[in-house]
Amino acid sequence: MVGVVNYKAFTAGGGGDHLAPVAIAIEAMGSVVNGTMVPAYPWLNTTIILAILLGYSSVILVMLMGQSRVFYSMSKDGLLPKVFSEVHKKFRTPYKSNLFFLVFVSLFAAFVPGRVVGEMTSIGTLFAFILVCIGVLVMRKTQPNAPRAFRTPLVPLIPVLGVLVCLGMMVFLPFDTWIRLVCWMMIGLDVYLYRGIRNSYLGKQNNTTGDPKNYTVTAISGIGMTVLLAVLAYLHHQDAEVDDSGLIIFSVAMIVIHAILYGYYYIKYRK
Repeated sequence: MVGVVNYKAFTAGGGGDHLAPVAIAIEAMGSVVNGTMVPAYPWLNTTIILAILLGYSSVILVMLMGQSRVFYSMSKDGLLPKVFSEVHKKFRTPYKSNLFFLVFVSLFAAFVPGRVVGEMTSIGTLFAFILVCIGVLVMRKTQPNAPRAFRTPLVPLIPVLGVLVCLGMMVFLPFDTWIRLVCWMMIGLDVYLYRGIRNSYLGKQNNTTGDPKNYTVTAISGIGMTVLLAVLAYLHHQDAEVDDSGLIIFSVAMIVIHAILYGYYYIKYRK
């Protein structure tokens, strides 16, 4: 594709739509008539766009099915409301969770630009991979005899390389995507702080539901994310090529609210 057009044409800064780079290259295949590029293969362009839409639809459908099952497991563990683990009497699926994500993702897709959604999906997936790699290291150290369906070879080399590769790809994503990731994580931490700690079945089994240490560790994690968000917001403000004041204002509001919230919990429960 870069043999057909300049690589800058595929970037947002170059005026291109990076969601369909193949279509951009096909549009450049043609002849110039009166200063306007006339594509030689307009039917191919339309076919490519239809294929992209079908590909997106199939991937999103599978991800939605998987996400509802993730919430189902978290609900069964007491970390989320029971509505997410209610199963349909006939089909035996978490139908209420499916309906929730149907509405939520539909609204998200309708009002959020494709670039933002794509980059959020990328950074979220890469971060999940990093957590999985770290989880392998932790599990191998803390629970070496736990039953396993498979074992990762060459530990710690493979997990460490996985973390470095995923983190390397995340670094090249823009600051605004990092800001959204941290804000999303802080919202998840809020849910855990207000509900998960009190209702965790694992915590109840181990009699650690009211343990001040859980609140202290969560508060410290939240303070760390608040500081990280402040740094990212500052860097984005200095680097932003376009007016992104809405995101900056939202970031500042998140920083102020959560600095007070996490600071309160840290002071209250520290020993």
